Amino acid sequence: MVHFTILGSGTSTGVPLIGCDCEVCKSADPINQRLRTSIKIQSATTTVVIDTTPDFRYQMLRTKTTKLDAIVFTHPHRDHYAGLDDIRPFNFFSNKSMPIYANALTQIVIKRDFYYAFEEKKDVGLPEMILHTIDQAEFKVGDISFLPIHVMHREMPVLGFRIGDLSYITDANYISAEEKEKVKGSKILILNALRKQDHPTHFNLEQAIALATELKVPTVYFIHFSHQIGLHDQVEAILPKGMHLAYDGLELDC
Repeated sequence: MVHFTILGSGTSTGVPLIGCDCEVCKSADPINQRLRTSIKIQSATTTVVIDTTPDFRYQMLRTKTTKLDAIVFTHPHRDHYAGLDDIRPFNFFSNKSMPIYANALTQIVIKRDFYYAFEEKKDVGLPEMILHTIDQAEFKVGDISFLPIHVMHREMPVLGFRIGDLSYITDANYISAEEKEKVKGSKILILNALRKQDHPTHFNLEQAIALATELKVPTVYFIHFSHQIGLHDQVEAILPKGMHLAYDGLELDC
């Protein structure tokens, strides 16, 4: 059994915005307070986070995460990797470098933006990480297996993952027939649905519902949504049976 915690369900325009007067920002319901999209995966022995958003430090604090065995990345957009510098406490308390799993494109960006972590002679206390390349093959972190699902975010390749009976896909607007086969048979699908209106690089809500219906996954949670999707309870009320809007702190076992 693997335990999943949604650390954040929103996008860069899904978090509270300074001066914003929309119904989501004004809502006092915690379910409408959305940090940027990330997920924590835990087995009896292993803890992994997918993506280190700009909210990473706070996400770790509010979930009381004190042990982290590795970080897996989906793609090199800043709302998914900008918090990587905050692995420092995990380095300090474990006295180990953090294993980082990412595709080649994401590794280029990590080395560029966090260049100081890769210098031969560097100061004490800087982030320590070891890069591992994700390609087509399934890989394991501890006792948790990750099967890469290759999707497209317009022209950018993005990684989703099949983890046991759960599939996790964010920042996508196209999935090939071959990659859809990897999702089929999942018990739970977590899938991006940016808003109700069309968008050039993300599935909108209608498209995400259609894809989930096609894949015949019995339980679906939509993530990576912006303020434009509206209040949680209002969206939840119009979704088909078995489909839900995720929220920060949602916990699942699969």
